[in-house]
Amino acid sequence: MSLNYQEQFYTDDINLIVGVDEAGRGPLAGPVVAAAVIFSRAYINIEINDSKKLTEKKREYLFKVIQKDAIAIGVGIVSPDKIDEINIYEATKVAMKEAIKNLNCNFDLVLTDAMKLNGLSKPVIDIIKGDAKALPIAAASIIAKVTRDHLMNELANKYPQYGFEKHKGYGTKVHLDALKKFGPIEHVHRFTFKPVIDVIYRKMNLFEDF
Repeated sequence: MSLNYQEQFYTDDINLIVGVDEAGRGPLAGPVVAAAVIFSRAYINIEINDSKKLTEKKREYLFKVIQKDAIAIGVGIVSPDKIDEINIYEATKVAMKEAIKNLNCNFDLVLTDAMKLNGLSKPVIDIIKGDAKALPIAAASIIAKVTRDHLMNELANKYPQYGFEKHKGYGTKVHLDALKKFGPIEHVHRFTFKPVIDVIYRKMNLFEDF
């Protein structure tokens, strides 16, 4: 599949386009991770696609390919504590800006997956479903997803009773059952997310149906 939406933005003055995307806005645990990717103007890879449309094995393979082929890659990570402090939407923007900063490379334009970013030195265009349209955004979605998955696997080794390696912190039945049994983990779970709040209140015997 060829994702070529970005081609319309190349001009004599715009040669280096950044694609930015995130992983982990919805889970109840773990950080939100953003990635920024720059390819050469002529780069083509028909295997790269929105990370959600790829198998884990394919994502891991393309993670390595992108690392090898990209001009620059930046990653931004925002902790659960910071998410609780500023909310997930603002935390996602912080992660994206951090990823762009960590490119350590000049660029001419930023394309995001439907996220408006202010305060950058270069123009930003937010594209609805950009990870399914523009190659650098799709690549960023893969880098962000695989990076976050690796972090959740590390948490799974540290807290095996929660099964993070299976659900990556999303609100699955397995995860919710573990939350009810063991309670949330400080600095790992997002204490401002409703399912976590509900467990805390129930643990305090404020809900009779626990």
